[in-house]
Amino acid sequence: MAFSSVFSDPLSRSIFKKFVAMLCCLLISLYFLYFLTDSSTMPIPVKATGEDTGYLASDFKQWQSVQRKIFLQKIMSQPEQRMAGRNYHFNSGFTRTNNINGFPADGKDEGDQHYFSSAPRMPSSTNFDGLAGRPILPGGTGSNSGSGKISLLGEGTKKLPQALIIGVKKGGTRALLEFIRVHPDIRAVGAEPHFFDRNYDNGLDWYRDLMPKTLEGQITMEKTPSYFVTSEAPARISAMSRDTKLIVVVRDPVTRAISDYTQTLSKKPDIPTFESLTFKNRTTGLIDTSWSAIQIGIYAKHLENWLQYFPMSQILFVSGERLISDPAGELGRVQDFLGLKRIITDKHFYFNQTKGFPCLKKAEGSSKPHCLGKTKGRTHPNINPEVVQRLRDFYRPFNMKFYQMTGHLFGWDD
Repeated sequence: MAFSSVFSDPLSRSIFKKFVAMLCCLLISLYFLYFLTDSSTMPIPVKATGEDTGYLASDFKQWQSVQRKIFLQKIMSQPEQRMAGRNYHFNSGFTRTNNINGFPADGKDEGDQHYFSSAPRMPSSTNFDGLAGRPILPGGTGSNSGSGKISLLGEGTKKLPQALIIGVKKGGTRALLEFIRVHPDIRAVGAEPHFFDRNYDNGLDWYRDLMPKTLEGQITMEKTPSYFVTSEAPARISAMSRDTKLIVVVRDPVTRAISDYTQTLSKKPDIPTFESLTFKNRTTGLIDTSWSAIQIGIYAKHLENWLQYFPMSQILFVSGERLISDPAGELGRVQDFLGLKRIITDKHFYFNQTKGFPCLKKAEGSSKPHCLGKTKGRTHPNINPEVVQRLRDFYRPFNMKFYQMTGHLFGWDD
């Protein structure tokens, strides 16, 4: 009776109704929260691949797969940090190490101080659906379309490079490296290791330790332009792996020689003039082929050495001129040569009128545009036209032989 009398009061009944309504709302909210939490851990239906053939598949909505792809792509493309020689952590759980193994920031790379190093990125071929429903934590695993199981965060292995940019100096090797490393299946060391010319005695283990970590399906690369003119380099690289793919960026040898001289002049303003270094005897017009700026441009001579160890099918020649006028076209050839999907296209570049070079709209690991450093695109000194013509006459027969050997007409003698 006492209980009935309490609820016979209108005010008490109103309070009770409000309490019941609030309780119902709370229960409904908890139900939806439980549903969403439970759904987010359910595996996405996938086709089992690789060794992981026992992977559980179950039904779920298509939008969840899309959301997971977006999430994984975001955490794998965190902006790069430039903290030489330090380890640091992102909220996503990555550990990134700038492991340059004692190299200076510029890597002795023609004064360019741009250097990147990062933890492994997801290959473009990664089966994101197979990764859905797996732990997204350091040491977690997921299914990969090309193998059994891989680790997502902070893992990977260091491998000897499968592809090398071997030349030539002042041909456009830095530009090519910066452009190609935008591809998610390319991992490249920023500094020039100079292993096959200066540091070979350090051994392959030392060389491997310089390389960035890669995941299954990614290609490890490095570039050292002096390899092309180093007589021992072909045999040494062949001893490492006969399957190594070689890329050579070539440029009009006369323009290349002047660019080479310009770089040296910027460091040593008191060197002799270009004209005096070009000739052994100015009166006779005899070219001094012992001068490295001249000697590097005799491409046919150097190529003969490489063909003793590698077939032409394993060597790609990139035009330094077309790398400026049509970067996407040349990068397309490079991607085809490396067996990569053509991901780098026109949309990745814009032309910088001030520098006179194409630049990346977004560099590797960055959301900002990136152009090559101040040391690139220096203004060349004025050279006597007669000296330039004499050099063109000197290089012409070597160029013609190079065209025949490679099957490409580079147009340097037009």
